[in-house]
Amino acid sequence: MIQVKLKKCAGCEQPKHIWKSHGKDKYCQSCWYSIEKPKAIKPVSTKMQATMDEYTKKRKAYLALFLTCQATLVDCTGGATDVHHMEGRGENHNKVSTWLAVCRNCHRWIEENPAEAKELGFSRSRLNES
Repeated sequence: MIQVKLKKCAGCEQPKHIWKSHGKDKYCQSCWYSIEKPKAIKPVSTKMQATMDEYTKKRKAYLALFLTCQATLVDCTGGATDVHHMEGRGENHNKVSTWLAVCRNCHRWIEENPAEAKELGFSRSRLNES
């Protein structure tokens, strides 16, 4: 028969079989389920959520204004469905002056061919080039 070494539970302070540890504290099974665990980190910060909410509204209005693809590259479907961020997202995420209404095929081509897209004016550098 195996003897289980009992330890003092941090919750009930009784010598019990330790179920789980949290930091340096050790808990029996019943106390473990009754303690408040630390909250998980939110997947999106409050600030980023506000930025994304603003983007969603602006994007919808932008695509209602620009119904046709502004790139019209090979395999263009004609209807604008995506917003291409010509200077990337980051600080320009909600800056409408850096947007381009494009169809999915043109957007894919722009993303897959960055050098050519830059030459055609569909993408711009984020860096201040003097």
